[in-house]
Amino acid sequence: MVAGFSLRPVSTSSSISHFPPKHSKVQSRVSESFCFPIRSPSRLSSNQMSTEPAADSNAVVSSDGKVEKSDILMQYVVLRRDLIEKWPLGSIVTQGCHASVSAIWAYKDDPLTLEYCGPENIDSMHKVTLEVKGESQLENLAEKLRAGGIAHKLWIEQPENIPTCLATKPYPKSIVSPFFRRLKLCKYP
Repeated sequence: MVAGFSLRPVSTSSSISHFPPKHSKVQSRVSESFCFPIRSPSRLSSNQMSTEPAADSNAVVSSDGKVEKSDILMQYVVLRRDLIEKWPLGSIVTQGCHASVSAIWAYKDDPLTLEYCGPENIDSMHKVTLEVKGESQLENLAEKLRAGGIAHKLWIEQPENIPTCLATKPYPKSIVSPFFRRLKLCKYP
């Protein structure tokens, strides 16, 4: 609270709610190998969206399918440095938003995505935005993620047909971070 103002609403008596009440949590289970049924939206071609299940890991998952607090859920967004240097900042941010929302939507029924976007976590999402040098590095990363079973969205800007960025679906950090260890945090010029 700053100078008598709060960033959160004071009144909770509103009859409109965007989220279910806390007592009606979504019940879901996560298999030990993190194999989830994947729904591919009809507008996305198979070469743009990864649909392989995630690899086995040592992530701590409770019996109700929730990831333990020691292993936070993360979404990774990777932008192209060559485009950051050429395009306006707003256009670059928009590309990352497209990929992030598309990955979330494509895996909206996934238990980890439901937890990541759930009412307890919606105000504390964890994202990391990284960069690669150019198009070939982005496509190589997408291939490594596919081979590793990491579900993601490679965003291809239309009508230009340019791969601009990619975003993973939410994963426990221990599962997905090894794929991104060699990349730099994204910075503007």
